[in-house]
Amino acid sequence: METAIRGRLSLSPNTVFNPKPGEKRSLCRGPCTNRGVLMAISTTGPSKGGGILEKPVIERTTPGRESEFDLRKSRKIAPPYRVMLHNDNYNKREYVVQVLMKVIPGMTLDNAVNIMQEAHYNGLAVVIICAQVDAEEHCLQLRGNGLLSSIEPASGAC
Repeated sequence: METAIRGRLSLSPNTVFNPKPGEKRSLCRGPCTNRGVLMAISTTGPSKGGGILEKPVIERTTPGRESEFDLRKSRKIAPPYRVMLHNDNYNKREYVVQVLMKVIPGMTLDNAVNIMQEAHYNGLAVVIICAQVDAEEHCLQLRGNGLLSSIEPASGAC
């Protein structure tokens, strides 16, 4: 069974909505010559609503916001990197500790002193292990404050 829909008018298969100039609504019963405005929707069996389809609801995500699944996936893909601090003969130990606490989020005084001591005595110390983007940013900030630093891939989790 086919039902023609135009606006909110539900028409039978033999009735066509046929507007004529000057008329707001005109119905043509029986065989009509102008069927250009006929919209047909096929329906099977009895249904409520007379074959009128509702507009589908499309879920939209906020631009720039990822789903929880995407965040977990990106964490697994991004390999961890080490930010390395190299010993130099130019900066005082106190200054190195201050820069480490300023540049690295969550760095405590004790951790900064230990990292500085390790770099001083061994020539190299691991400052932090994190994602590559963060490691590059920390390295640039350490260099911007006059410290020698580098990054390298790390094995294990962040």
